[in-house]
Amino acid sequence: MANVDGSWETVAKTPMGDQKATLTVVSSGDTFTGDFNGAMGSAEVKDGKVDGDTLTWKMDITVPMPLSLDCEATVDGDSMEGKVTAGAFGSFPLTGVRKS
Repeated sequence: MANVDGSWETVAKTPMGDQKATLTVVSSGDTFTGDFNGAMGSAEVKDGKVDGDTLTWKMDITVPMPLSLDCEATVDGDSMEGKVTAGAFGSFPLTGVRKS
């Protein structure tokens, strides 16, 4: 199992431009908790799962509108790459670098 814990500086490439946020990951076996904080607010990680080097989680946001997001990222050392799916709005690339 990869070391997924830490504070990650992430960027999601969305139709509203690059959305930067800090993702905090605290794993426990095959699950994780944390939060996602950025310019558009913060959200708690829900249903966080760890499968080897892959993280999956859900978040509920309210800005720019109420949405449930499905997220997936694969950790490779101190970087991650994945996607954020925003229902009918489609999926957007997500990248991140561990800062601690």
